[in-house]
Amino acid sequence: MDLARTLLELGGIILLLGLLGRLAALINLSPIPLYLLGGLMFGRGGFIPLSAGEEFISIGAQVGIILLLLLLGLEYSAEELVSNLRTHYPAGILDFVLNASPGAAAAWLLGWPPAGIVAMAGVTYATSSGIAAKLLSDLGRVGNRETPVVLSMLVFEDLLMAVYLPVLTALLAGAGVMGGLISVFGAMTAVAIVMVVAVRFGQTINRLVFSANDELLLLGILGIVLVVAGIAEELHVSTAVGAFLVGIALSENVAESARAVLTPLRDLFSAVFFVFFGLQTNAWDIPAVLPVALTLGAVTLTTKLAVGTWAARRAGVGLPGQIRAGTVMIPRGEFSIVIAGFAATAGVAGIGPLAATYVMLMAIVGPVLTRVADPLTLGILSRTQGRRPG
Repeated sequence: MDLARTLLELGGIILLLGLLGRLAALINLSPIPLYLLGGLMFGRGGFIPLSAGEEFISIGAQVGIILLLLLLGLEYSAEELVSNLRTHYPAGILDFVLNASPGAAAAWLLGWPPAGIVAMAGVTYATSSGIAAKLLSDLGRVGNRETPVVLSMLVFEDLLMAVYLPVLTALLAGAGVMGGLISVFGAMTAVAIVMVVAVRFGQTINRLVFSANDELLLLGILGIVLVVAGIAEELHVSTAVGAFLVGIALSENVAESARAVLTPLRDLFSAVFFVFFGLQTNAWDIPAVLPVALTLGAVTLTTKLAVGTWAARRAGVGLPGQIRAGTVMIPRGEFSIVIAGFAATAGVAGIGPLAATYVMLMAIVGPVLTRVADPLTLGILSRTQGRRPG
């Protein structure tokens, strides 16, 4: 291995990521579409194809998936998950039906195999929790009445992913229906066990894991999550699900301290993950899938907006909050790319370019619509009031 070339390539990529992140912050946009574009520049069909550093980037991408899901799991306790499921499951089910169907239909029309159809359904279904959470924070909407509704729907999606990902993994591995059922049973059993353990023995677990020393806490949690992810992968349950369950099991001071020490690592390796996905996608394949991506974008933008609006109205939120809830659910990101990455690695032809194009579109359009939600609502209200008889 040419060490000098590897270091030069990795250094160049990380510098590029830094520049793209600064550009995204400057224009108030999620960096995800820019990271994907960066990967396309250096990937197959790009301007400067990489070679020496690709193996390191591949491993870094897997670590990025694990850290993304771990940090997401740290946001919730087992009690919160159960409570949210009981309250908002009707909206969650409607969300799945309306937003998974367009992706599945598109894959079926394109003649993809069953595994590709299931994968594309997940790509169009999952809202980007990372982008949604950042938008709520940046726009000062964390305390808004519609925000608990949005968070509950995101939690429902995350839990559904805990069942969906093992099914997809089994299908991609050629395990068939029985293998998929076994994987689902294993995933549901794992979720149930983690919930029970987290509720009954959460205090004990947190005392054992916690350390006032950031270095020891980082090493302990990172070691645990990598071991659990490895075991999950060996059992064909999915590393992502394993990492998410570890996050759920940790709470209170451990979760707070873990977020502080792990967030910089997550930001680095998740950026590497998006770049890696771009590296695996041939930029010259994108024009051919652009019409399909635009069509899917238009359809699923409408369905997400409709579901978010309905869920907020069902919770008694006014029209401005309903529209804000709908627009913040539009962006797609990390989960969609994770799903497409699994499918592309397993040999589902065409899903890489289509998913990359679709995610870039939705990761740009979603935040823009979210930022203009209030002016849009005011316009609707003024027009409505203007039509009323005087």
